[in-house]
This record gives sequence, structure tokens and C-alpha cells, in this order.
Amino acid sequence: MTQAPPPADLKMQRSSRDAATVPADLAAWLSGLLPPGADPRVTLHSGIAANGMSSETLILDVDWTEDGEPRHDEYVARVAPAAGDFPVFPRYDLGDQYEAMRLVGELTDVPVPTVGHMEATGAVLGTPFFLMDRIDGAVPPDVLPYNFGDNWLYDALPEQQQALQENSVGVLARLHAIPDARQRFAFLDPGQHGYDGPTLLARNLARTRAWYEFAVLDLGRSPLIERALAWLEQHLPDAADEDAVLCWGDSRIGNMMYRDFAPVAVLDWEMAAIGPRQLDVSWMLFAHQVFESIAGMLGLPGMPHFLAEDDVVAAYERMTGTTLGDLTWYHVYNGLQWCIVFMRTGARQIHFGEIERPDDLESLFHCKPLVERILTEAGA
Repeated sequence: MTQAPPPADLKMQRSSRDAATVPADLAAWLSGLLPPGADPRVTLHSGIAANGMSSETLILDVDWTEDGEPRHDEYVARVAPAAGDFPVFPRYDLGDQYEAMRLVGELTDVPVPTVGHMEATGAVLGTPFFLMDRIDGAVPPDVLPYNFGDNWLYDALPEQQQALQENSVGVLARLHAIPDARQRFAFLDPGQHGYDGPTLLARNLARTRAWYEFAVLDLGRSPLIERALAWLEQHLPDAADEDAVLCWGDSRIGNMMYRDFAPVAVLDWEMAAIGPRQLDVSWMLFAHQVFESIAGMLGLPGMPHFLAEDDVVAAYERMTGTTLGDLTWYHVYNGLQWCIVFMRTGARQIHFGEIERPDDLESLFHCKPLVERILTEAGA
């Protein structure tokens, strides 16, 4: 079978920031935080371009002098997107991200990077940012997706792939085991930002609807998304809030770093929420199925044996002693969110001149066949 080339729009520009000014700006800011005479020097490396679409990530080294001795540290700066760069989300709550990571680091052994200084005003780089420790590890690539082949995960032995799958599900189990999540992570309740609903799940859905209405302003309305929203609202589960857990949100393997097929860093917390545990389990499954769907359209074999739903659900239920039940509602919900992400990243590509504005906005949805199939099977 002839293999088609990958979609050109899998690579995209994320920011219009002038990187040349960043080292001096950061050094001046750090001068006010470090002891007198530290004379910090910042070396900026390239950002993480392979994975992630919603924020800017800067990799940097800092050298300074303290007590007459040279010091060196390696950091990653998580930078909120500028409004002019077509951010994925209408709100980017960097403080919530920071606090979620800090608490996870304190309350669990889940390997989140240690968060450090935060600049919340935007006066230094134009938007808020925080520093976190840099961790070495391998990331399953998004560009090109790991299931396309020719990368460390695709080429691994079946038992190594199975180990990574098991260890990744274990991250979710440990996050969801944090006690009193509704109280500890109350700042992640969408109701804190005005999204109404009788349950956490209803409020999360209300926030997602508002996110869609934000995306509509640039590209127009999507019949597929509105079909999904109507079905979700009609079939909203009666998920009891007392069973709510901390949900990582963007819970996919492409947001973890690994060594020896075990996670050493759990990254990208901008979608963190409190709600049913099924949100995270479904997202991990759906994210892989998006890549599998694209691979199938390109005539690639993919990795159908990897992150299979029955295997992941069985592992999670064994680790937690919790029965997940039917995940259909959560698959539709996460499929809807992926469509909105593709709306926003598509709008960004149009803005930066990387692609032409399509006649059919749904042609931007790489997950469209998958979402349509799930909706049809659900009777929507």
C-alpha cells in the first residue's frame, strides 16, 4: 500500500515572541530574586517544539555567583500565551497550573517537576510564567506521532511497550488516590470562574461549551461539535461529586517523560480539573485513538495493540479497586474537546500564514472520523 505523507499542519508555530530579548529580560528579573552580586546569566535553548499546542515552553540554563562560588541550574519556563498568538483556551490560569503541580508534588510520589519562582504580572516577558526544574527523559513524539514509526517507543519490544502502558496508567491511579480532592483542589472547580451546573461534570461541560463559543468567533460553527454537545447535554451522567478526583486533564503519554519506560516527569497541567476519574482514563485512550485514526488514513500500520481500551481499563480497575463502567459519554466529551483544540490550532495556523482558511472548518479536525464513529455508535 502506498503511504501518504503526514499532514503538513501537524507542525505549527506557537508564538510570535522575539527569543533574542528573553535571556536579558530573565537575567534582569532574576537579579532581583538572587542575592546581591549574583550577576545571573541566562542561556536560552530551543523550546519544546515536538509536543504540546497550548503554551510556550522555554528551556534555559542559569549561571550565577553566590557566596563567591559559581552556581548553575537548568530550568524550564512555562509561559502563558499572548492574546495575539491565538491561544487555545479563552482563559489560561497559570496560577492554577502552578498550584496543582505544587500540591501533586507534596501529596504524591507522582513525578511532577519541582516548581520554583513565578512571575504573575507579565511585566518581564509580556505574559506570566513560572520556572520549574528541568528533567531529562524521552517523550513519545507528537510530531510525527509515535505510532507512525521510526522512534524509540514504536521500535521498543512488546514487553517494553506494555511496561510503559502499565506505568502510565499507574500515574492516573496515584493521582486519583489523593484524598479530599474536592477540598484540596477546590480552585479547579469551573464554578470558581462562573460556569454553572448542579454537578462538577455539568460545570465542566458548561466550561467546554463556552470554550467552543470562543473558538466560533474566528472560524464559525461546527455541526459535528454541536451534534456532540446536544448529545452530551441530553445524556449527562449523574456523577456524584463526592466521588470526584483530581483529573490531570491532558492525560496522555505525550505529556510524560520516560526513562526505562517508566515516567520521570508528568507535564502540561493547563487542563487540570476536579471531576469523575473517567475523564482522565478516557482522554488517555482517546488521544491514542486520534493518532491511530490518522495513521489509518495515511495507510500506516500504527500501534493497534498499544493502549487498547480493555487492557487500560482492566489495569486501572486492578490498581484502584474502582469500576469505571461505560466510557462512551466521556469519549464523546473528549472527542468534542479535541475538535475544539483543532479549531484553535487551525485558527492559529491561518493567522501565521501556515495554511489557507479552509472552506470546511471541519477539515481541520484530524479526529473527525473517530468522533463521527463514536457518535453514531452512541445513537447520536
